[in-house]
Amino acid sequence: MPDAAGQPPTASPAGHTTAKGAAPAKGKARAKGRNRSAARKGKGAPAIASASSSRVAAPPAQPLVDSAADPIAKTDALIAPEAIFAANGTAGLGLPGARAWQKPVPFHRQAYAAIDLGTNNCRLLIARPAGAHFVVIDAFSRVVRLGEGLAQSGRLSDAAMDRALAALHVCAEKLRKRNVHLARSVATEACRRASNGAEFIERVHRETGIRLNIITAQEEARLAVLGCHILLEHGDGPAMIFDIGGGSTEMVLVDPADPVPRILDWQSVPWGVVSLTEGVGPIADSPQARAAAYAEMRARVAEGFAPFIERIAPTRARALAEGAIRLLGTSGTVTTLASLHLGLPQYDRRAVDGLIVPTEAMRAISQRLAHLSPAERIAVPCIGRERSDLVVAGCAILETIFDIWPADRLGIADRGIREGILRSLMATGGDAVRSREALRQLNSGAPQ
Repeated sequence: MPDAAGQPPTASPAGHTTAKGAAPAKGKARAKGRNRSAARKGKGAPAIASASSSRVAAPPAQPLVDSAADPIAKTDALIAPEAIFAANGTAGLGLPGARAWQKPVPFHRQAYAAIDLGTNNCRLLIARPAGAHFVVIDAFSRVVRLGEGLAQSGRLSDAAMDRALAALHVCAEKLRKRNVHLARSVATEACRRASNGAEFIERVHRETGIRLNIITAQEEARLAVLGCHILLEHGDGPAMIFDIGGGSTEMVLVDPADPVPRILDWQSVPWGVVSLTEGVGPIADSPQARAAAYAEMRARVAEGFAPFIERIAPTRARALAEGAIRLLGTSGTVTTLASLHLGLPQYDRRAVDGLIVPTEAMRAISQRLAHLSPAERIAVPCIGRERSDLVVAGCAILETIFDIWPADRLGIADRGIREGILRSLMATGGDAVRSREALRQLNSGAPQ
């Protein structure tokens, strides 16, 4: 990726900007592999586009801090405090070549990084503060399928760990190249569930210098909300934000009246696109078998969310009666289906992030994809071979979410955990800068 440092930024939808030469957070990396097969198929690909969409006008981004009334647990451990004051941050990152403390660079020039190692993807985002927003200066995303085979064995396989390590080596090199000031690296459901998850985390640190923190499902939900809530449609009353991952899915009921939404209730289920696909197992190549497998997927997800459905029933009834029921989703599933809704020949983050689409259109796309043969799904633009075996599970989860929170429109977010981490880190860094300045003024006797 070309070095974008020092180049003027270009606007990116609602919330952050991307420096020229830096890839959008997931678009280019994901689209490159995803559409190779579809491009070859050309006009033979099934047409699953629909119309009628709009783009949300997001409110200005606010500093993202924990709400005192938020039941979601606060961050367990971000990073060693001394990393805030390191000139290049490598001491706090655990990377080799750390230098002794030096005078910190100005806050607006500091680079912050977030790594999200999920069940299916490894993603990195590096950015600099820009007022209430941030400028992306580097990004990386690679499908690693860390959770492949986990449902059967209970362990991370050697091949899956090797794939993830190869991606993390790329991330480590980018952290060094960008002179990252402060970073946080997290691992989610696959490492939470695997009996050798902690062992793998230690291996990552030995071989790459990256310290991964296995976060709880609560923290995963909180970070997803922090990263994408500014894309919620304006309105009154509670809203639902969800994140369909590789190994789990989180639904979070929020009150967005405050700059940082207050979390009213939440639920995580161990069904993501990888775990649900493997849980159901191989599907015979017939319409009847595909329909039965899809129904089983939907039933499993609904069963997992049953306690949450019962708890939020009064809130759901009030929201429906008042016509104020909003829904926002972040995941590869919703961004992929939004691309099909727009009829895009290949994935384009700029067209998708912040889009508002009718839920009925997304239902129709989901049901059609679920009934296509594997070969037909591979030929669909924006899916290709890379996602063809997982997209059906994503559709089943999405349709079940529509049943649970029946909004007329769905907001699409190509942002989430990484952006939530970055905003948390920048808030931490900004607080440290202000604290140091206040201490300096106090010691010098200057007026405050």
